[in-house]
Amino acid sequence: MDIYFDNSSTTKPYKEVIDEVSNAMEEYFGNPSSLHKIGIKSEKRLTEAREFLGKSINASKEEIYFTSGGSEANNLIIKGLVKTGHHVITTIFEHHSVLMAYKELEKNGVKVTYLEVDKDRKIDIEELGEAISKDTVLISIMHVNNEIGSIQDIE
Repeated sequence: MDIYFDNSSTTKPYKEVIDEVSNAMEEYFGNPSSLHKIGIKSEKRLTEAREFLGKSINASKEEIYFTSGGSEANNLIIKGLVKTGHHVITTIFEHHSVLMAYKELEKNGVKVTYLEVDKDRKIDIEELGEAISKDTVLISIMHVNNEIGSIQDIE
């Protein structure tokens, strides 16, 4: 029997998820931008998925984007939103893709504040408040850290 200890990186999907994805790959494989029957069918299914997800987080379907994974999504948001002269706030315990994006942006004139964390790897909310400036455009802090399990008190 194999034992898997890397759930902080990737967790095996539930059987129901595997079945749904498999079905989608068989039934909705067409390019959703194409005008042929399978493309139109695929576009309809994508729209339904965006609407479903949007309703679950109180967003419109136009606000839902699909990416290949977390690293691409992090880079899309960070590099798409943050420009030279902006300020962002994060911690040193963020996902590698987040930290690498910020290191790259720092070379291009973006000011990055790395908040300290306590022994439980939690930020000080007062320190966060003090770090916010008129140039702050993004605060990027994991609510629950996938590797060390710390939970930030965001309430």
